[in-house]
Amino acid sequence: MPTLKLAALSLILMAGVAVAATPQSPGLGRPATPTEVQAVDISVPPDGSTLPPGSGSVAQGAAVFEANCQMCHGPAGVGGPNDRLTGGVGTLTSPKPIKTVNSFWPYATTVYDYVRRAMPLVAPQSLSNNDVYAVVAYLLSVDGVAPKDAVLDAKTLPLVKMPNRDGFVSWEARYRPKTAAR
Repeated sequence: MPTLKLAALSLILMAGVAVAATPQSPGLGRPATPTEVQAVDISVPPDGSTLPPGSGSVAQGAAVFEANCQMCHGPAGVGGPNDRLTGGVGTLTSPKPIKTVNSFWPYATTVYDYVRRAMPLVAPQSLSNNDVYAVVAYLLSVDGVAPKDAVLDAKTLPLVKMPNRDGFVSWEARYRPKTAAR
């Protein structure tokens, strides 16, 4: 009889282990629909290949910046240490580098991406595509990265050469294994 009890206990334990090993879904949510995914799939890579239609001028950007951005970033984006957007060009190799959009970021297209998805802080993704192009044109113009009369769009924004474009080492160049010469 003890071996029967031991066998039964072994079966119960094995069944419990099998149940515990099977992941259980909490039954919450549902898969996102293609339309829902498309609505949040707004990434813009450095090459600008997914920039949306629209355009914006420096003059328009100054007005949008004043209405939506200046409260946090100060006039012309010269806010405090954690919210400064402009200035600092040429300081990255100095003892006190100033990392801003214009001094540090390597691609204007990724500035667009960030502003579009995260700003203004109190209402992310509330700016129109035209407003985002305009704000980026304005910010880039403050330090002369873009001309004061610039109008940016999906064709012109990827052409903007940021001052620190060549200041980054690519992951591939740094970590790709070297192959033996043949």
